[in-house]
This record gives sequence, structure tokens and C-alpha cells, in this order.
Amino acid sequence: MLNVVFFTFNAFDENTYLIVNDKKQCWIVDPGMYHPEEVQEMVDYINSKQLQPQAIINTHAHLDHIFGVQAMMDKYNIGFGLHEKEKSVLQMGAASAVMFGFDFKEAPVPTFFIKEGEPLKLGDDTLDVWFTPGHSPGSISFYYAPGNWVISGDVLFSGSVGRTDLPGGSFETLVNSIRTHLFTLPGNTQVLSGHGPATHIDQEKKYNPFLK
Repeated sequence: MLNVVFFTFNAFDENTYLIVNDKKQCWIVDPGMYHPEEVQEMVDYINSKQLQPQAIINTHAHLDHIFGVQAMMDKYNIGFGLHEKEKSVLQMGAASAVMFGFDFKEAPVPTFFIKEGEPLKLGDDTLDVWFTPGHSPGSISFYYAPGNWVISGDVLFSGSVGRTDLPGGSFETLVNSIRTHLFTLPGNTQVLSGHGPATHIDQEKKYNPFLK
């Protein structure tokens, strides 16, 4: 069984997730630790629970979701994966950092690519990968049916949706991704977003003003 732990990091209040199995193996999702003390918070938690990081898997590559990638790669000697269509966004990381006033000299280099429709395996557990572009060209969501949750990155939020005014964004594409993928999930599926509180599919179908 896969369980999820979340942390909130950096000036953008980005949600970083750990997906953990019963053998204490884990994936690090969207590591957004910017300050050294944020990196230490993650390391301390992993150590305290005796977890064994297996890989970094990202929903997308916007700056606030990749700040901590290199630190985790170096610390645990693990790979970093995301959708191949996020390469252009990832490569803009350093330039984006300058625009926002952050010290971020070089974007991490992915060691593998995650493909839609090809489930990820953590021990005996399987995580489904859905291609949900719109916020960025290669956004993906991670769905775990036995746990009744989906990590949506910045695609769907509680009462909102991801911005689409950044390079590669498209509101029409984003809404289509939500309606054809996320909104096909059971209504009580918990949505774990890249920012803000968790929500549920039924809640967003009924009340999200961007999806009426």
C-alpha cells in the first residue's frame, strides 16, 4: 500500500510529496526545497522514518517544483524523471530564477523520462501516470486507485486551476485534461495539488468556477 506525506516549501508555498510503501521505499515528488533548512527538514524526516528514496518523479518542471531536485539526487544518489515534453520548461529554470530573484544557477538533468500510460512500480505497488498538459506542455498526474488519491501537480487546485499564461500553457488544453482524465475518477478521490489544501473530485465538479 502506498501512503503520501506532504511538505510545503519555498516562497511559492509549493507542496512536495513523499510516496511511501510498506517496505519504507519512497519516491520524492516535486522537491521544492529552496533554503538549506528546507532541505534539512526533508532529510531529517527521511532519516527519522528510515525511508529509502528510490527516485524523484515530477509532475512538471516549473521553478518552484525543481528547487530541491539536485540536492536530493546528490544526497541519495537517485534518478530524476519527468515527462519528456517538460524538457524545454526545465531548461528555462535558471532564466526563470533570475526573473524572480532566486539563486538557482543550473537546472537538474533528468536521468529518465516518465511516459503516460506506463505505470510506475515501487516495490509491489503500481502508480498510474496520466498525461494532463495545459499548465505546462508535459504536466502529468499520478493516480493510485487503492488509496483513492491523485497527485495533480498544478493542474487542479481546490477552487481553482493552474495558470496557463506561462510558456507552453493553454487554458483549453488544461480544461480538457481535467475533464477527460481527472473528472473521470470516482467523486471521493482526494486531489493532492501542487499548492494549497487537498480537495476531492466531486467538490471541484460542483463548485470550481473555472470548470462550470
